[in-house]
Amino acid sequence: MPTPVPTVLVLDAEPLPRLGRLTGRARIVHTDAAGLAERLPSADVLLVWDFTSHAVREAWPGVGPRPRWVHTASAGVDHLMCPSLAASGTVVTNARGIFEQPVAEYVAALVLAIAKDLPRTLDLQRERTWRHRETRRLAGTRACVVGSGPIGRTIARTLKALDVTTALVGRVPRTGIHGPGDLDRLMSRADWVIAAAPLTEQTRGMFDIRCFGVMQPSAHFINVGRGPLVVEEALAEALAKRWIAGAALDVFVEEPLAPGSPLWRVPGLIVCPPQSGGTGGGRAENGVQFVEMFERWAAGRPLVNVVDKQRGYVPGR
Repeated sequence: MPTPVPTVLVLDAEPLPRLGRLTGRARIVHTDAAGLAERLPSADVLLVWDFTSHAVREAWPGVGPRPRWVHTASAGVDHLMCPSLAASGTVVTNARGIFEQPVAEYVAALVLAIAKDLPRTLDLQRERTWRHRETRRLAGTRACVVGSGPIGRTIARTLKALDVTTALVGRVPRTGIHGPGDLDRLMSRADWVIAAAPLTEQTRGMFDIRCFGVMQPSAHFINVGRGPLVVEEALAEALAKRWIAGAALDVFVEEPLAPGSPLWRVPGLIVCPPQSGGTGGGRAENGVQFVEMFERWAAGRPLVNVVDKQRGYVPGR
């Protein structure tokens, strides 16, 4: 009797993944958020291509079988994790390896733009104003990168190449990585505080009014991790009171940011729709990664990028 062809259910987003290599080896079924709950019981594998959707978290606790493997085309998994998924035998994997370098380059671009006052340069150009200004030397400044996963480590390595003295803070101290007990000391000395941590119960809201009060007045804060790492009202207050010099947010508690959000008008805040990890060809890489992982799964080989569902991220190496 022939082996049944597994069903891969794709939670869609444009552009759709290119899964032609799976022709004849898998039955590909596409769904939007509204149809997800109905189709979950018939799926062997779920590909969360729309990694901005919370549909998995809402649909998973339903009746019937659930996929044996869920893969999300993102680094974070908080958008899909729920208690019933965490307690199940389903394996969850993420797109580790796709976003590290693009995010690190984006952070470096922000740091350079801020140090060299490029936003003001562009404003003056629009005003047709010729004004010589002195800007800041980046080499010799200090950065504190919070989050010691692959993205945080790549950010640290990229900043070090710019002669920025960089300290990396993780959940557990180890060689080359500081623990949470060192965070206040490192933030108080940093010119750049960069959030690149996963969203967990321990990290939710960790950048609050107390944290911004610890930072020096010349510091800039950048978040490329997850929006809820930051208490946005506290950041707005810290900027308005000039406790810190400036900030840039690539992620937000609610996305997209509403036109009426006060964050658009906060002095010293650069608002970036989530794009630090998005590059030309990035989606294609994500699709190739999933196909390669499917081939491992279909062959009975261990999957890579397996998420610890209790911690909410892939354990570090």
